[in-house]
Amino acid sequence: MTDFTTGLERRAVNHAPLTPLDFIARAADVYGDRLAVVHGDIRRNWRDTYHRSCQLASALQQRGIGKDDTVAVLLPNIPAMVECHFGVPMAGAVLNTLNTRLDLASIVYMLRHGEAKALIVDTEYVSLVQALRQTLPALHIIGVHDPIADTPTVPADWTDYEALLQTGDAHFAWQPPADEWDAIALNYTSGTTGDPKGVVYHHRGAALNAISNILEWDMPKHAVYLWTLPMFHCNGWCFPWTLAARAGVNVCLRKFDPQHVLELIAKEKVTHYCGAPIVQSALASAPAEWRAGIQHKVSTMVAAAPPSSAMLAQMVEMGFDITHVYGLTEVYGPATVCAKQEAWAALPLAEQAQKNARQGVRYHLQQAVTVIDPETMQPVPADGETLGEIMFRGNICMKGYLKNPDATDASFQGDWFHTGDLAVMNPDGYVRIKDRSKDIIISGGENISSIEIEDALYQHPAVIAAAVVAAPDAKWGEVPCAFIETREGLTLSKQEIIDHCRKLLASFKVPKIIVFKELPKTSTGKIQKFILRDEAGSITAIDQN
Repeated sequence: MTDFTTGLERRAVNHAPLTPLDFIARAADVYGDRLAVVHGDIRRNWRDTYHRSCQLASALQQRGIGKDDTVAVLLPNIPAMVECHFGVPMAGAVLNTLNTRLDLASIVYMLRHGEAKALIVDTEYVSLVQALRQTLPALHIIGVHDPIADTPTVPADWTDYEALLQTGDAHFAWQPPADEWDAIALNYTSGTTGDPKGVVYHHRGAALNAISNILEWDMPKHAVYLWTLPMFHCNGWCFPWTLAARAGVNVCLRKFDPQHVLELIAKEKVTHYCGAPIVQSALASAPAEWRAGIQHKVSTMVAAAPPSSAMLAQMVEMGFDITHVYGLTEVYGPATVCAKQEAWAALPLAEQAQKNARQGVRYHLQQAVTVIDPETMQPVPADGETLGEIMFRGNICMKGYLKNPDATDASFQGDWFHTGDLAVMNPDGYVRIKDRSKDIIISGGENISSIEIEDALYQHPAVIAAAVVAAPDAKWGEVPCAFIETREGLTLSKQEIIDHCRKLLASFKVPKIIVFKELPKTSTGKIQKFILRDEAGSITAIDQN
């Protein structure tokens, strides 16, 4: 047997820890003059963006912030947010991006739990910061004033971000992590049940998911990416690092507005963007004149609810190519993709939509995704019928939950990450979600998938958003309750919805309660079902069938 070990040890010359920080260093070296960031009149190349990130890292270290210190940021999708994704970990610190829509109590909890040493914050949130300083007086506040926004200037008792950068070294000799397992980011879950959990990412996973984004999307060099997806959400699905790897263009977007987005797509020749279903619907439903000037192919990713056949048809008409992905905070955002097969293009649009509605197959650099019976921990049959739980394993899984070993152990039971999403495995190896475990409606002993009903509702052309939850019922235990948001200028009756659903669903799955209203959504466009569950709990079911 040949000895492949003696004298063949791992050394600095032949082994380096994986980190996405290398991507921006290479972009600056190779494509330094190419455009990196666009924000109003601000247009910076990769060399300047890299130097500003180095200045941030240097300035943070000068202020005593280093390895495993948490730096929180509360920023919209502006250039400083791009820089923080590199500068904070270059200092050895851990980046904690905070949801800009959160209430004061939630933000205080996260800052305390993550032990943040500093908060980099947009001046739009001055009043919130002044309130939290009463609770966290020692927190170092670094203020960012966005020159294209009508926001306050940086208060005198804060550190000004631009002034801070001027104290840093543009040629700061940052070091990659000693271990690629070192933490790079901290992201908090939504906390709809109990306190939010702090999900810890490592450098290895961030680098691999950033590369997987390129591979899944066939993303070319110098792609022009529009930031419709908040960078605070799973670190923008790792796309800040992806864009550096491709030396692409970050087109920043402070606030989503469909007309402005379509104007930017035309003006900047945007090639890629990501968004929740509500974002996609808003763009697909926009007046045709708003799309004037868009003559090029635009690729878009959608997560959460799958694209409906109506949305798919609108996107095809617009020349937008839509890719459906699936994931969770714990797997760095998307970690599966509904990889399109060539034969699907010949199918009718409705059948294409059914194919594209599936959560699909693992990302290139994720080891595995499958559907497992959580009781036996055995894979379910690939019959498209047997229900199990989606589980992941591989490099694109979190380190675990910060300061919560019990929750970490429970989520990693059996050496798989348990998502809590119920699904089937199709014969072709594609996963399809049926529901969250807490969203299954058990009516008269029958399990009803809320997602199946939502799929049916989205097929009605007047429906722009829909959510189905369980409502208590004295006879059946639970019945489906549908909350529906209609497109602007269109109205629907309950009977029209019932008649529509009867054509697509078994009678016991047709909603018994129908409520028309604007649906509550998170800042990333996800419908907040927990609010609707509370509302449904107070509604008396009426058999409308």
